[in-house]
Amino acid sequence: MMAEMFHDEDADLSVIQSKKVAVIGYGSQGHAHALNLRDSGVEVVVGLREGSSSTVKAEEAGLTVLPIAEAVAQADVVVVLAPDQVQAQLYTEEIAPHLRPGSALLFSHGFNIHFGYINAPDGVDVVMVAPKGPGHTVRREFEAGRGVPVLVCVEQDSSGQAWPLVLSYAKAIGGTRAGAIKTTFREETETDLFGEQSVLCGGVSQLIQYGFETLVEAGYQPEMAYFEVCHELKLIVDLINEGGISKQRWSCSDTAEYGDYVSGPRVITPDVKDHMKDVLADIQNGSFAKRFMDDQTSGAEEFLRLRKAGESHPIETTGREVRSLFAWRQDLDSDYHEGSVAR
Repeated sequence: MMAEMFHDEDADLSVIQSKKVAVIGYGSQGHAHALNLRDSGVEVVVGLREGSSSTVKAEEAGLTVLPIAEAVAQADVVVVLAPDQVQAQLYTEEIAPHLRPGSALLFSHGFNIHFGYINAPDGVDVVMVAPKGPGHTVRREFEAGRGVPVLVCVEQDSSGQAWPLVLSYAKAIGGTRAGAIKTTFREETETDLFGEQSVLCGGVSQLIQYGFETLVEAGYQPEMAYFEVCHELKLIVDLINEGGISKQRWSCSDTAEYGDYVSGPRVITPDVKDHMKDVLADIQNGSFAKRFMDDQTSGAEEFLRLRKAGESHPIETTGREVRSLFAWRQDLDSDYHEGSVAR
């Protein structure tokens, strides 16, 4: 069954233009939503905690910045774009007490609503517009007259007008230019977490590290191992992104394609799929969410230990040395400093 999809002609921009919007958070998604809304003629303010390092950035972009409570108190739509692990406390302390009856809570990820860390009161719409791309891409594509596809859903329609609001918001940030796909909070949350853990982040990272270790332990130079199992991955992923797995196979050599067919299943065996099912079960039953939130609440000891271990892997040292040879390389993210575990 094909997903239901909406485009520009399905959305009325005037719906969100008639609302006051408070964007809580000014990180990757927050800055893109706020700026795209403003450029679409929406009255928008940014809500930040006192002393936030993002205040100057938002003000320099010409946006009005207010304390979170004040921003929420005057808003018809409150857009919660803070990190997952802080949303519940932020909601309890600074959003819920000031939320106006008849207003809407909008999220870009369903984690806290789906797993019950945030329970919205009756009389408030709970909706989602989730761009399928990082914030800088959402902003860049909007400025270019294009858009990034978005997921849209309604969890609680107290007003009876939640869907027109969702589609209008999606249009204002450029999502309906590309397409807005109808889903649910449950589906978005569980598939997003599964994709991250089993393939996009966890699966790929572990596969790269194991490939690097296998070659180095067999006596090959670390630099050669890095090129073959990490550097060239982008070339493959770009081809898959452009035309699927079939284009990637069509584009590589016959030797590589044949090796794909006969050796891929030897590495990624059926038991990997069984383990994926276990990962999905932990997501569905809430145990992953509980483990993550409990750890964050207690100071993120496990999270920080695992981060440090990952950044200490030999492939990271080799990678920094190899990437320094790339004359065309540009550091696009000034907030990230290679080799530094501190964040």
